[in-house]
Amino acid sequence: MSAIDDTRPGRFERLDEGTRRIGAGSALSIVATVAAFLVLPAATIFPLLGFLAVVGYGWWRYQEATAKVVMSLMTASTVIILSLITVYLLWQSVPVLEQMGLSLFTHVGDTMWSPNTGVFSLVPMMWGTLLTTIIAMCVAGPLGIAGALFTSEMAPRWAREIIKPAIEVLAGIPSIVYGFLGFVIVNDYMMRELSLPIYGSLFGAGVVIGLMALPTIVSVAEDALDAVPDEMKDGSVALGATGWQTITDVTIPSAFSGISAAVILGVGRALGETMAVTVMLAHTQTLPEPLYDVFGAGGQETLTSLIASQYGIASGDHMSALFAAGVVLFITVLTLSIGSQVVEARMREKLGGEA
Repeated sequence: MSAIDDTRPGRFERLDEGTRRIGAGSALSIVATVAAFLVLPAATIFPLLGFLAVVGYGWWRYQEATAKVVMSLMTASTVIILSLITVYLLWQSVPVLEQMGLSLFTHVGDTMWSPNTGVFSLVPMMWGTLLTTIIAMCVAGPLGIAGALFTSEMAPRWAREIIKPAIEVLAGIPSIVYGFLGFVIVNDYMMRELSLPIYGSLFGAGVVIGLMALPTIVSVAEDALDAVPDEMKDGSVALGATGWQTITDVTIPSAFSGISAAVILGVGRALGETMAVTVMLAHTQTLPEPLYDVFGAGGQETLTSLIASQYGIASGDHMSALFAAGVVLFITVLTLSIGSQVVEARMREKLGGEA
């Protein structure tokens, strides 16, 4: 056996000179910035300016190496920031978990949320979130899939050029605008026509959230439908199938995974909506009676609206309970996002002939 060659360059030595210089300078500047922020926040600007100077010099002298280093730092910082947010959420939730234990997620009684007496239960808010999400998906799911089918498979080119920008405009409208419109139009209409016991309802909030989730579902589902190879559609037509038969028997089954991912992302959009429900709901932290009542005064609170409406007056265990609500939302939305990625990966494998 030949002796091990100790003259081979290490990983750092194999890097070109520009990458080594810019990488070392950037790393030192970032470490100095973080240290200054923790020890002497007022002096943070100086190492930060040093980092900008290193990047500026590298862009002038070693542009390709600088781009590589900066992109790597951005990617690493994204992972680090998300990890720190996760740890911080969990850490801030520990006090209320120590006080309430699992009853924070299971306690049901006459009083389920009373910061003054130290009683915290997220059950009413989790139930309100579930009901509004179900209502939203009953609105956004069928309408979104139908809109994607029409835009992708049926609409003429001139109509598609109008519809797609319109959908993007809907996605760009601030959520507070949707909430205000829901408050002055939907809530007022339901109060006048249905004689609700209180101004606001889970049903009205769910409808508005469903309309807000529409652009997400339409866009993602349309991309999935467009990804179906034209050869599959043409082959179906060549065998004598009509256009509608091709859509129902070929296009939709082939894009089903992508359509499912679109609906999952829409659910995540509905779960995470804050301002619209905060404006529209009456903020009652009780369970509705009966549980399926989406028009009554009970249960008019979601996890997001709870955080938005109470963080300004919260402290101690009260604030910790709001962080626990954030943890529940974070885990739920993260699970949905991972699920949508898995579904999309299966769609690509199916269409690519890899599975």
